[in-house]
Amino acid sequence: MGEAAGYRGARVSGIPFTSERQLTGFGPAEATATIVHRVLSAFGVEDDVLLWNVVPTHPGTETSNRRPTRAEVEASAPFLEELTQGRTAIAVGRLAAEALEAPYVRHPSHGGAAAFEEGLRRAFATIGRRRAPVRPFL
Repeated sequence: MGEAAGYRGARVSGIPFTSERQLTGFGPAEATATIVHRVLSAFGVEDDVLLWNVVPTHPGTETSNRRPTRAEVEASAPFLEELTQGRTAIAVGRLAAEALEAPYVRHPSHGGAAAFEEGLRRAFATIGRRRAPVRPFL
């Protein structure tokens, strides 16, 4: 579970943690989406997780991101409760951790790729020990 749609990612593609370039080979690329999919693929779980954002719409401009407002997060809360029911949520970034009260994994942007990968590795190991089958939710 991420924070919100980025201006180069889901704002363009409509799909959380996915950029237009990943889908078509053209258009804007999005570093976070690239890192997330690379790590999930390396762990062999890319097809087994549901990727989503606390705020599924883009709260910024065509060329910039901004942190979602409290009102935007609160408006999404009922949907998130329904969506996460019966799933294990892993929060990518602090806003997602606060909104979901879920285990925190460092966001991969701004030099956080290695910490994201290690945090996700630890989260998956913990989930696996608690119960099976695992239906992780990012």
